[in-house]
Amino acid sequence: MKEHDLASYRRDVNWLGVAHRAGEALQRLMAAGSAATDVVREGLQHDNPAVRVGCCKVLDHFMDEAAVPALIANLTHPDEEVRCWAMHALACDKCKQGSCRPGEAEVIPIAARMLLEDDSRRVRQSAAGLVGESVHRSQAALPALQHAYLHDPSPIVRKIAGWYLPGGPRYKTLAPKLPRKK
Repeated sequence: MKEHDLASYRRDVNWLGVAHRAGEALQRLMAAGSAATDVVREGLQHDNPAVRVGCCKVLDHFMDEAAVPALIANLTHPDEEVRCWAMHALACDKCKQGSCRPGEAEVIPIAARMLLEDDSRRVRQSAAGLVGESVHRSQAALPALQHAYLHDPSPIVRKIAGWYLPGGPRYKTLAPKLPRKK
């Protein structure tokens, strides 16, 4: 990688924290893709929460194995938007352009704990959707969703959790398909 590229990526990572420059900086980092991930990973430790959020957005599309520990560390960040985006980057399959993604067995229990314990309704709401997508594959998912459905103080979180419980609209659509008989 050219030194000029590294310098521009670092500039763009810093500009993620400048409101009038953030959109354009995010576009350039997304266009750079995996070429910028080393610098983007560094941004996960930035003092400005907006920079961390922008870096999570880039890594959501261009995940690499080396980013996983820093993303997990951001799950306890004081800023709720940082926690939401770090969890999304770790758990969402839909956005990924590469094949590298942390194992569901590692991430879903963390998201389930966040669904049950996070103070932020936004974080719990996001966690309910991410945990729900794994309801048929993860032992941690169903109990967490049931508890949230019955006890979460937010009606929105309770509603989302209910979608993924047996009888809910998403539960059946996510069920593994049985092979057809010949």
